[in-house]
Amino acid sequence: MTQEPSAETLEMRSTPYKILVVDDEPDLERLVLQQMRREIRRQQYEFVFAHNGIEALERLSQDQNIDLVVSDINMPKMDGLALLENIAEVNADVRSVIVSAYGDMKNIRTAMNRGAFDFVTKPIDFADLKVTIERTLRNLISWREATESREKLLAIQNELDVASKMQQSILPTVFPADSRYQVFGSMSPAREVGGDFFDIMKLEEGRIGIAVADVSGKGVPAALFMMSCRTLLKGAAIGTARPGAVLKEVNQVLQDDNEAMMFVTLFYAIFDPESGEMVYANGGHNPPIIVQADGSSSEIPVTSGIALGVMADVDFAEDTLQVAPGEAVVFYTDGVTEAENAKAELFDMERLRLVFNGVPPKDAKEANKAVFEAVSAFAGDTPQSDDITCITLYRDEPCG
Repeated sequence: MTQEPSAETLEMRSTPYKILVVDDEPDLERLVLQQMRREIRRQQYEFVFAHNGIEALERLSQDQNIDLVVSDINMPKMDGLALLENIAEVNADVRSVIVSAYGDMKNIRTAMNRGAFDFVTKPIDFADLKVTIERTLRNLISWREATESREKLLAIQNELDVASKMQQSILPTVFPADSRYQVFGSMSPAREVGGDFFDIMKLEEGRIGIAVADVSGKGVPAALFMMSCRTLLKGAAIGTARPGAVLKEVNQVLQDDNEAMMFVTLFYAIFDPESGEMVYANGGHNPPIIVQADGSSSEIPVTSGIALGVMADVDFAEDTLQVAPGEAVVFYTDGVTEAENAKAELFDMERLRLVFNGVPPKDAKEANKAVFEAVSAFAGDTPQSDDITCITLYRDEPCG
């Protein structure tokens, strides 16, 4: 079993990040202060509390220094969903994380679509909560930098730097794994930042959602569109068991409000670690490859589906792949297959498949590393023109 890496720690600043916890359970305040005592002593976080949405809005209006709201959904007087609708009117410069029972997927989806950046489930796993808080605050910092810098940008390179930080802030830093499977993903951003992103989501019944995507355009507009896509995807994925239905919902929302005429190619799969079954749908993205235990590989069967944000009322076909023990599924963006060398040759699909020829991966991180090393060796000193993104699902051989 691969050990999960620790989450990146936020840089210290002169004043602690202020977090408002909203919950009507009387014991939660004591529990938060006890579990977060190290962060409080280091003056990394300061916690304030409210017992319902009305109290929370009063707190927000009185204290503009609050950075993050962690709110339960089910509360008296004003619940968490109503609170989410009102937060932006009181303080738009704040992020929200929602807390709810694991089975309450309908409300969690609604919360994500109303602007919650992320969620945790009850009973609260404080290790997971700490990772979620750090990831959310990193995204908030990037957003604030983008907002403060936008009026001061005098050169496109500064804008691209802001976009790169925004892009990196939403990528997972902790990857799920157990004795049955591993997942690992990484991205190498280009100098001209595009809109690649990937995400990994824990779903009901122990299943794992895996997404890889590529947004059209460059710079801050692409980064903002990417962040919207990620939020919509996570909101749609919670409680929706069919990948095709998830893509359809995300596409509909993007298409309804897309004055910039941007689009995203997106591959989304749901993997069951118990059975090895992977159900997937494709929105115009590069099809992953499956690497057998002997190192041979092939593209997985293609399903129909266009890029998201282009056309309304589109259905996305699904297919099913059985991932056997010792096999890996490699998801990627076109930054891999369209990487160029000095002769303007493309890395292409054939070279990607040859990465594992005779040297099958033994874990997900090793497979990802092999792809990046092969692309780098092929490109040599040729400047990278597009983001290179790869995420690998590896199904472990049974013990014994």
